[in-house]
Amino acid sequence: MNTYKTSEIARLTGIHPNTVRLYEALHLIPAAERKPNGYRVFYEYHLEQVKLVRIALKVEILQNGLRKRAMDVIKASAQKDLEKAVVLSQAYLKQIKREQQNAEEAICIVTKTLASEMGRNSSNLKNSELLTRKEAARFLEISMDSLRNWEMNGLLTVKRKQNGYRVYGNDDLSRLKIIKALRCANYSLASILRMLTALSVNPDADVSREINTPRSDEEIVSVCDELLTSLHLAEENAIEMIRQLDRMRLLI
Repeated sequence: MNTYKTSEIARLTGIHPNTVRLYEALHLIPAAERKPNGYRVFYEYHLEQVKLVRIALKVEILQNGLRKRAMDVIKASAQKDLEKAVVLSQAYLKQIKREQQNAEEAICIVTKTLASEMGRNSSNLKNSELLTRKEAARFLEISMDSLRNWEMNGLLTVKRKQNGYRVYGNDDLSRLKIIKALRCANYSLASILRMLTALSVNPDADVSREINTPRSDEEIVSVCDELLTSLHLAEENAIEMIRQLDRMRLLI
């Protein structure tokens, strides 16, 4: 039976020895045995468990509890309950695919809305009719806080009446429908703004490419700025997690 030191586990998995200790402290791997001198002793299962952790946490998907699902798989495996871990990993994979479908459907909604000239008359408002912020929020079935947040982040510039109140017309509501669809699919505000800016310059721009491709000058990029790409990577990782768990079964 192979045994490993902390440094050997770290070297074989490409992480720092302190990370191995952290995984143990967080119960992401089984507790190591201790020699009389206090040194940790790891076995083959520990090595494979660290590999599982690295696979599971490679893409940081937080939305709708996906991160927690990945952590639940890791912790079940750390307790050597591999049957439970496999079931949880399959559920994790299934949710990732649902999130992918939601993201792709949102892109379809945007494309269809744009194909109708930014939803001209699609809101069923008369050309001259204008809604207040409260009415617009009710019409779109969103909160006024969401509406304020989208405006504060530059996704929409709203006209004002002489009394200073904001008013929303057909074009505003069409744009808001697009933003709502994308936010419901967990696209980030930054990626939505990037897409809307690109479309304002080139109405024929590829919606899917623009929303999933951060510019080189963007200082901070999260996985939600590359949502579809990140979800596809998460799917690949989830499949690899299931394969890894199958390999680990042979060690029990």
